[in-house]
Amino acid sequence: MSNPFRILLVGATGTLGRAIATELGERHKIIFAGRTNADVILDISDAESVGIALHKAGELDAVVCAAGEVAFAPLADFRPAPLGDSLYTLGLKNKLLGQVNLALAARDVLSDRGSITLISGILGQQPIAAGTSASMVNGALESFTRAAAIEMPRGIRINCVSPTVLTESMSKFAPYFRGFQPVPAARAALAFSRSVEGLETGQVYRVY
Repeated sequence: MSNPFRILLVGATGTLGRAIATELGERHKIIFAGRTNADVILDISDAESVGIALHKAGELDAVVCAAGEVAFAPLADFRPAPLGDSLYTLGLKNKLLGQVNLALAARDVLSDRGSITLISGILGQQPIAAGTSASMVNGALESFTRAAAIEMPRGIRINCVSPTVLTESMSKFAPYFRGFQPVPAARAALAFSRSVEGLETGQVYRVY
């Protein structure tokens, strides 16, 4: 490979983020981004924060996201409500709109032929009880990725990684994922290398 990339990694201190940093950090310069304890402070639920952080990060060849929150709750708990009052608000504002805003901001600052990698998840394809928000958001992110890829300027690529539940996270999420085979974070991180270092665009890399 030629010169190392400068990669902004959002959610770098999380379980998956750390694995991605280890995987890509062997070959590239990783700039850690997150709400606290990071090189660049960035809250994906705040569009202004996203824009400021990307400009502070300097020249970038890739933006990778391993962050995004959704609410897990039975469908019976959801009621018709305005966005701010709905249980769906967290997933729509944080994981969905947060990553869409990140991609749009990255599009304007990345170097030519740079790349954007978002994160969805298995529930976009394999729904579970109490997971309607995650399924909705993940499906939307994957559709956005495929559509945005055909309009990205300057040769910029965009892909999405869709992992199943992580082995390291089963202590927290096992009740929701009975019968699912978890994968180690290090395995999921390989898909991010494929996105950043490959040539494909508009792809959803499923790690199940």
